[in-house]
Amino acid sequence: MLLLGIDLGTSSVKISVVDIDGQRLVASAQYPETEAPILTPQTGWAEQSPDSWWKQTERAIALCHQKGGYDPKDITAIGIAYQMHGLVLVDKDQKVLRNSIIWCDSRAVEIGDKAFEDIGHETCLSHMLNSPGNFTASKLAWVKQNEPGIYDKIDKIMLPGDYIAMKLTGEITTSASAMSEGIFFDFQFNGLSKDIIEYFGFSDSLFPAVKPVFSAHGRVTPAVANALQLKAGIPVTYKAGDQPNNALSLNVLKPGEVAATAGTSGVIYGVSDQLAYDPQSRVNTFAHVNYANDSKRLGVLLCINGTGSLYRWVKNTFAANMNYQQINAEAENAPSGSGGLRIMPFGNGAERMLSNKQVGAHLHNIDLNLHTPAHIFRAAQEGIACAFRYGLDIMRENGMSPTVIRAGKNNLFLSKLFTESFVNATGVPVELYDNDGSMGAALGAGIGAEIFSPTEAFSNAKPIRRVEPAATGFEEVYQSWKAILNQHLTSISSIQ
Repeated sequence: MLLLGIDLGTSSVKISVVDIDGQRLVASAQYPETEAPILTPQTGWAEQSPDSWWKQTERAIALCHQKGGYDPKDITAIGIAYQMHGLVLVDKDQKVLRNSIIWCDSRAVEIGDKAFEDIGHETCLSHMLNSPGNFTASKLAWVKQNEPGIYDKIDKIMLPGDYIAMKLTGEITTSASAMSEGIFFDFQFNGLSKDIIEYFGFSDSLFPAVKPVFSAHGRVTPAVANALQLKAGIPVTYKAGDQPNNALSLNVLKPGEVAATAGTSGVIYGVSDQLAYDPQSRVNTFAHVNYANDSKRLGVLLCINGTGSLYRWVKNTFAANMNYQQINAEAENAPSGSGGLRIMPFGNGAERMLSNKQVGAHLHNIDLNLHTPAHIFRAAQEGIACAFRYGLDIMRENGMSPTVIRAGKNNLFLSKLFTESFVNATGVPVELYDNDGSMGAALGAGIGAEIFSPTEAFSNAKPIRRVEPAATGFEEVYQSWKAILNQHLTSISSIQ
């Protein structure tokens, strides 16, 4: 028996097929191999086509099948992980009405800020655990205000993973975890937020049925099954945002456990059993995959928009003919501290941990007689590590003090230099695991189908490497980086 995991990322769709016996990876594939584009109709906007997501999913599944080694008809359940906070709109015929406004889009910041003031800080924070910010609810309000013709045609709103499940099954469902990440969920009443819905004037009919993350979200239709070489009727039994799913894939389910990822965005995600919140909403609290009315499990999420996106920009700008492995090797040739070069990795929309300010990406202290591409490569990795430290200090202010952080050995954590910079910047050991989001989604499907328990699903998960902090003088690098960031924040505040 096999499980299929789908990980809908910003850059690509990754597929994994996992054997239930021993939770063994059988095959995996991703599409496209190069990074999918983010559409930017205006500065600060970010969109992608849901129809292109589905085409990428179809292609990735086909590529996985082509690798052989299994019979697609042996797949018994499907799990889906997806890029968080995106807004998908469909009409009564399940046709997409516009491009998805995705996670790093900043157009709704002012709408969310006004809602925060009008509804009241205490009400928003104590009930939704967050400011509306530029999350999904505010994006929907933007469509209502600016595209009324489209808004009037909406039958259902969805998160990106809900859309992929709809394409597979023809059914539209969501979860408390998904609604919470969109700031549609009231934790005091364990249901959709009347404050948000009434303030923005949304109709209750726009929202899908809310089901547990681990449950049946529909069954694959005969037409889709035929196209994808699957059995008709197999269930989608798990849907979760990429960061809760990354935590699941690292067996981060209990209060105090912490996961990290450094892909297009960078995230530290810790589990809590408290309905707590950051008064400034710089870090955000959502329902974790195992959240239940009688067992509160919350994910406290720090997000940095510009991590992998900065490193991609550095590659495309300074090393278009090199791959990331070569760039990582070059970076190690530069000295620690990058010869004084500092990079701010904040050029991918408004940063929540900086109170939704758009600081932009910056290179500082460039010496034209000293700095080489290797210095830039290293400064980018060190700058991203410093951003993680800055965010982790905010989490520490809010009671999240990890003694170890688990991460998958992928994306930026493939770089030995970045991993060591992250550990030395934060002062927290990192355990690296051989995992990814699509495999986590497949295991989530097995849990949702009640094939095994969470404990059984990760019984074979062992770290492949543990990295301890070293006395390297990285604190001096961080403090100089932080001083530059504070100058920018002061400058932005004075202009406003």
